[in-house]
Amino acid sequence: MYKLAISGVIAFLLIGCGTEKNISAKSGMFQSVQEYEATLIQEGKNKNYCNRCGMDLVKYYKTSHSATHNDTQYQYCSIHCFEDHLGEGVTLKNPKVVDVKSLKFIDAPKAYYVVGSQKRGTMSKISKYAFANEEEAKAFRAEFGGEIMDFNKALEIAKQDFKYYK
Repeated sequence: MYKLAISGVIAFLLIGCGTEKNISAKSGMFQSVQEYEATLIQEGKNKNYCNRCGMDLVKYYKTSHSATHNDTQYQYCSIHCFEDHLGEGVTLKNPKVVDVKSLKFIDAPKAYYVVGSQKRGTMSKISKYAFANEEEAKAFRAEFGGEIMDFNKALEIAKQDFKYYK
């Protein structure tokens, strides 16, 4: 009986083992994608990490934003880190966001953001996911809740995320 119990515990532990990507997917990391699915636009040794906070851009890919400043492209793990860079008086041009459905970068001002869904947010308790297509945003909202809004409104909400800490 003792050997059977030990075998069961070992089997249970082995079933739970896997790559970090598999663990992330099993633990509800909706933001994560496989590395081959992510478009990383920055250059250099730190291209896989958020320009502001250093978080892994593949792990938080579905909330990624990007913009250009002084001819340099930056990528951020979230709209919050994008907003944080703006807060330093930096002028960011050509803002982009990852479309949750296609995983491609799209123009942020044209995106439909679902804010406050049941899916976990990045750098915020209030999630903010973007879609190129309004119908896909509506389908996501129907399944996970939230409110559909434009980039400027989502950015205003992101500015409120940490207002007590600035």
